[in-house]
Amino acid sequence: MAAKSMMLLAPALAAAAHAGVPNETRIAPPYHDASEMTAQPGQPQGSLHSFTMLSSESRLYPGIRRIDNAVTQRRDAFGNRLAAPLDQTSEPAPYSREVTVYIPAGYKPGTKAPLLVVQDGSGWSERVAAALDGLIARHRVPKIVAVMIQSGGGDAQGSERGLEYDTLSGRYAEFVEQEVLPRVTRLYGVRFTKNPDGRATMGGSSGAAAAFTMAWYHPEWYHKVLSYSGTFVNQASPVDPRTPEGAWDYHAHLIPESPKKPIRIWMEVGEKDLHWNDPEFTFHNWPMANDRMAAALKAKGYDYRYVWAKDAVHVDKAVTMQTLPEALEWLWRDYPR
Repeated sequence: MAAKSMMLLAPALAAAAHAGVPNETRIAPPYHDASEMTAQPGQPQGSLHSFTMLSSESRLYPGIRRIDNAVTQRRDAFGNRLAAPLDQTSEPAPYSREVTVYIPAGYKPGTKAPLLVVQDGSGWSERVAAALDGLIARHRVPKIVAVMIQSGGGDAQGSERGLEYDTLSGRYAEFVEQEVLPRVTRLYGVRFTKNPDGRATMGGSSGAAAAFTMAWYHPEWYHKVLSYSGTFVNQASPVDPRTPEGAWDYHAHLIPESPKKPIRIWMEVGEKDLHWNDPEFTFHNWPMANDRMAAALKAKGYDYRYVWAKDAVHVDKAVTMQTLPEALEWLWRDYPR
């Protein structure tokens, strides 16, 4: 069960509380693109490459899709889809996914590069490339290689994306390590550092929850996480009795009740993020979940930064364009250039 004793702050009160704490800040519109997002004359630019991965090539994710039947359409009074056993919600199905790779200007093939893994990669590729180009040119982050991976499709319970991103286990990180990164090395001659301080993972929504899950279950691979509108709610499918409330259990139980892990996390949520008015018992309110995630990290002494964005919606593009460079710089602030 989720912790019932934690006080729920209304968004405005939560924002006011965050404003006075150094690692918790409030931002408000009008939002403006960070200067690093616009290339300057003569600024070196990295290259983008892409390839396709098929479900038939994957041992860890052979492919599913949601079955549209009465079981998968069960919802609570607030419209949240209710989980059911995977064999009642899904059936085997093939997929293909695109992987986009950003290689910074000046990278020397064969050298071990810092790594940024990005979930829902096609939606982030231009923004991530622009931010890294600007930051690398200013010598504010190292020459990071970004591997931006599209999900296997669908969304939420019963889907391939839901299975990959909303499940609390080490499986997705293992898929990236065993099946994605070796292919990048073979295709482009890029090698990756094994130092977890040189490895980050990021995403928005369920992709952000997946990023945290990668570091939580495999801290020997990842020490850095960047989260926009993280789905730290109950959206896992199938239900795991060890974490019956899905990613809600991170702030309700796992972080408070586990030894502190060497994870640094920058996280953001919007005032009008998903289900922002839903009550606690739904375990499906994004601002509430992110507020509680920040509180759990703070209580445990984690190295974290929490940004609460007034009037912002789910993975708000205007907010990401303003904050992505500062988030990346904050995560990599003490890594050798």
